[in-house]
Amino acid sequence: MRTRSSSTSSPPAMCTRSRSSSISSPPPAAKPARSSSTSSTPEVKRRRGRSPPSRFPPCPAAIRGDSGLMLILFETPSGFAIFTFCGLLISRRNAVQEVWLSFTDGRKAKRAVFLEEFRTFKDKSKAINKSTGVSKRLTEMITNCRFPEQKIAVGKLEYKRIIEERLNIDCLYNTAVMEVMWGIQHCMPSLLPQEKSQLTEADCLPMSLGLHYVLQHYDCDVNTDMVDEQIVATASALFQCDSVEKKYSGALRRAGDLIKDVSGINCKGWTLLKIATALKMIWWPEFGDSCEVSEDDVSRLVAHAYIYNVHKNKDSCLRVYKDMVEAHEIKTSKKELLKSLVELANKTYEAQGPEKNV
Repeated sequence: MRTRSSSTSSPPAMCTRSRSSSISSPPPAAKPARSSSTSSTPEVKRRRGRSPPSRFPPCPAAIRGDSGLMLILFETPSGFAIFTFCGLLISRRNAVQEVWLSFTDGRKAKRAVFLEEFRTFKDKSKAINKSTGVSKRLTEMITNCRFPEQKIAVGKLEYKRIIEERLNIDCLYNTAVMEVMWGIQHCMPSLLPQEKSQLTEADCLPMSLGLHYVLQHYDCDVNTDMVDEQIVATASALFQCDSVEKKYSGALRRAGDLIKDVSGINCKGWTLLKIATALKMIWWPEFGDSCEVSEDDVSRLVAHAYIYNVHKNKDSCLRVYKDMVEAHEIKTSKKELLKSLVELANKTYEAQGPEKNV
């Protein structure tokens, strides 16, 4: 196995950053010239003895456990690719619902995973199977990229069993891992431009569960083959809006109880946006749209402003109001956009036929 050199640069954003800012990394060495005797088989890999990317430090604490840096063995139409990613992506709470947000486009995907090596195989079935195990070439690929004790995420339970049995390497296979697999496949043109082969129907992974939840929540049913970047980006915007509402839900409901106690206004049945607007009206009745709250209620709120000053921070209330208004406006427009995109995708799918949409 190749020995990796250590690095003092910062780890990725999702991992713990080093506090030692006084240590600077030496300038990178000049890249050696490519050998003229390279194989005709397309490969993308680091040379022996070359340091790993500076944002992935090989300190033991950074690669142990399900939250450390992991490798992911991704199967492509023509071969295999190995990426590095931070385990926090799949080990955090609600990972299955949120992993897909890191792969809405190629730019975000490149911040979530880093390509270590890519190789094509004439016959992938011979590279890894139950009878012969892991081929010498794929084994070399894995060991070249792996640190000691580092886990590998795989996309098939069969691969997990074979690699653990034949190579004695801990592997991870679960729903969250498959969300990452979907994300890499969705952004494959950006993450793996070296892959020239087209996906077949057998290669296509099922739709991300997290994305499916959002589409289902907004009554949008679309064939997996027709999910494009625009649909994913629109669904992502709606998810973010829902997250804003979820973030402030508890605090706003408690504020509604306070309004009832102080001003005698019953907020039962009010939307979160209406409660946020009522809070804003206490100190800024002339600012923004007040149609959500009646004039009589506004007068009572303003009259008791001196009491609310004791219980609430007016600047925080204004910030919540602005966030809620922005989320409401984006959500209103994106809901209509998502429905139109899904309708167009379904019409296109029906017109072209399933066999032309692979």
